[in-house]
Amino acid sequence: MSITNRALERQMANFFEEDDLSRNITYLNSLPNELVQGEIFIKSDLVLAGLPWFQAALEFIGREQYEIDSSFEGKKLRQGEMIKLGKIPFSVALTGERIALNLLQRASSIATFTNCFVEKAQKYNIAILDTRKTTPGLRALEKYAVNKGGGYNHRLGQTDAFMVKDNHKTFFGGVKEAISFFKNQKGFYTPLILEVHNLKELKEAVDHNVSHVMLDNFSPEEIKEAVEMKPKNMTYEVSGGINLESIENYLIEGVDAISMGCLTYDAPQVDISFKYKKQ
Repeated sequence: MSITNRALERQMANFFEEDDLSRNITYLNSLPNELVQGEIFIKSDLVLAGLPWFQAALEFIGREQYEIDSSFEGKKLRQGEMIKLGKIPFSVALTGERIALNLLQRASSIATFTNCFVEKAQKYNIAILDTRKTTPGLRALEKYAVNKGGGYNHRLGQTDAFMVKDNHKTFFGGVKEAISFFKNQKGFYTPLILEVHNLKELKEAVDHNVSHVMLDNFSPEEIKEAVEMKPKNMTYEVSGGINLESIENYLIEGVDAISMGCLTYDAPQVDISFKYKKQ
């Protein structure tokens, strides 16, 4: 088993516990172990992502390594294309199929959707970021998929970067006080991001030498005003209800990144099948 699949083993244990294979041991014991030739059949145009999870699911069941060509990972594939897999015991292919395929389809859906945004933004040199609005239990998969689609990962967890949000400012009594709270955490290498909701708060960010600012729910006109105030050492991230239909309005010179929760919670489903036949 590869080091990647070992890292995913605990996730697989949870996924297969949900499938509850142990309920019918008689059935499991009856499944033939003859080798079959597996194929991943692409049924819609997509960016393929999630092969490590697909492979980990099969290896969790079979407890041995199976040959899967990783060169297709992150590639654009057309409807009708096939990826040949190595030989797999029929019992493993059958019992691992649904979880392996669910994970592959979920990751590929997000990668494909992310790539639609990336293609629009790349000529403006604006990075597309995900958020922490991910499916519980699937954050690693979904953020990996954003990466394979050409996007960038925002925080994996709350303490990857300290983000000063509205609730912090309200609780601690303002921008200055909220910033002080996080600076007192003494995370020497932990960056700080300040979420601002108007130009007044942006002015405070500049005055406090904040390096990374999220312009939250700014209109395109307000963003253009904000760009005129932007110091050389400051990064602008734009966020707030942006989607594939509206993103063109936010591709403004001076914006460094656009973050969107819809990458992970609103990606249209792609279609993939797992086929196998006796040799």
